[in-house]
Amino acid sequence: MNGPHRFEGTHENAHGAADGRRDGEEPGEHRKGSAGGHRGQAGSGGHRGQAGSGGRFGPPGGAAAGAGRSGAVPGPRIPTPRTSVEDGGLPLPDLADLGDLAPVPPPDLPHDVLKSLLGAWALAACSAAETAAVEEHLGGCGSCADEARRLHEAVGLLHQPESLDLDPGLRTRVLESCLRRRPPRIPVPDWAAPYDAETARLDALLQDFKDAEWQAPVELRWFENDIATSRRTTVAGVIAHLLAVDGLIAAALGLADPLAGAADPAGQGAAGPAGRTEAYWRSAHLPPAHAVRGAWREQSHALVRTVSFTGGRTGGLPVSYGEFTLPLHDAMLDRAFECWVHAEDIAKAVDYPYAAPTPRHLYRMIDLAARVLPTVLAERRRAGLSEPARHTPHLVPAGAPGRSLRLEIEGDAGGEWLIPLDSPAAQGSAELEVARVVLDGAEFCKLAAGHVSPEEAAAGQVGDRRAIRDVLYAAASLSRM
Repeated sequence: MNGPHRFEGTHENAHGAADGRRDGEEPGEHRKGSAGGHRGQAGSGGHRGQAGSGGRFGPPGGAAAGAGRSGAVPGPRIPTPRTSVEDGGLPLPDLADLGDLAPVPPPDLPHDVLKSLLGAWALAACSAAETAAVEEHLGGCGSCADEARRLHEAVGLLHQPESLDLDPGLRTRVLESCLRRRPPRIPVPDWAAPYDAETARLDALLQDFKDAEWQAPVELRWFENDIATSRRTTVAGVIAHLLAVDGLIAAALGLADPLAGAADPAGQGAAGPAGRTEAYWRSAHLPPAHAVRGAWREQSHALVRTVSFTGGRTGGLPVSYGEFTLPLHDAMLDRAFECWVHAEDIAKAVDYPYAAPTPRHLYRMIDLAARVLPTVLAERRRAGLSEPARHTPHLVPAGAPGRSLRLEIEGDAGGEWLIPLDSPAAQGSAELEVARVVLDGAEFCKLAAGHVSPEEAAAGQVGDRRAIRDVLYAAASLSRM
């Protein structure tokens, strides 16, 4: 389609080059020292109406490929910039002289008509004249201006900006809908569902990573002995950390331990999460960056599959973390929490948004932290990091009510917990409440992950300042790397 037009559009330009005219020279004038000076001379192609010339489509003054004696292709003429009216020194034209270009005054419409146009105006569906009339009317009519503001806000609600990321609860809703239609023969235990969901979300984040993303720097942060600690690694190093620590559960279930063959040469420090991670990072058997995801993914699938095959009866199986032990159902919650926290670390490293877990799963994670806090408080006292209260220098007997701190978590995953302060075996007591800590669910989880300092979280809390400090520092030390 484009070929014939382009060919025809160049013939007149070829004639202009062949007959030797200078730019701006009238047809029929002689060019000194040039052949074919007369239009219509043989070989000049001077007859504009000659067959094949197609001069109507060619821009004057141009040149066609192959024109002229030498066959060179002259470049197209570039017009010089035109001088604006303001720079030419001439008076500006009167608006009356512009005719149709002059602005049209808004039509004089009655109030009822203008009011009926407010909806169309809010949707940007009015003509230019109607828009001008409505906007001029809004400047002097208060009732219509209020109505226009409400309509404009309503239109804004119809076009809410939507994230390109999937709703974190979408997977859960789809699975629940599918399971209602066709229940699985081997269901995942309820206490393992958060781990199943968080590993699936992290796996989806990693699936399109290239070598550059796997080597992106990541800073792991946590509190140790009330001191903020950090460690720099890469995205691949974070997945290797999750693989090594999840191996604690694998070993408890009788599955292959990823640390086998990568034990600490000194035989020390590889029992807890930090020691296992360091030993795995130093291992000569560490898989390459692109392969570590496959090893972690296969292990997470094996853990969920194994606890599902047991029918959930293994929930009470003890899992040793070196310094302490958790039942399997709590250990799976702990690993789900760590998976989410480190997925956020990875997403931050590659500048990608990452949502919190669903409220149902997030509540379980917060509940686990609240249940573990009394034990961590007792460990802090044994380590000399906190002092017993002046009024209760000794531990409260097991089962007896003692001083308590009320932990109130706001949001969809919120709730209230009474944290006994004087003994891990004491009962929380509302009558002996000495302090209250109110935090948003996401903020409390960031505190437990070591991403928010206890000093920041303590702002605005009321009650015994020493009790508040001890509980917040205990929460900040829940995550060990």
